[in-house]
Amino acid sequence: MYVVCVTFTLKAEAKERFMPLMLAQARNSLALEPECLQFDVCSNEQTHEVFLYEIYASEDAFQVHLATTHFKDFDVAVRDLIADKAVSTFGDVVIGS
Repeated sequence: MYVVCVTFTLKAEAKERFMPLMLAQARNSLALEPECLQFDVCSNEQTHEVFLYEIYASEDAFQVHLATTHFKDFDVAVRDLIADKAVSTFGDVVIGS
């Protein structure tokens, strides 16, 4: 498995426009990408941060995700809403019981 964690820091006025686009992106990823196993969207009501926790079957599956039309469209649509973005990836994933 391959985990991707993304933290978006949004511009102050952007959250209301960003969240519907982000939630649609999560739904599209899960519905259209068989190797996207999990796509959680976490939002802090007190800050302008949105955190994503995504699990893919492999690093190749994540590369497929980045090449999809729905990802590319989302990326363009939210570009002006984001103040900062940090991405971390993890390839050695152990699922605890």
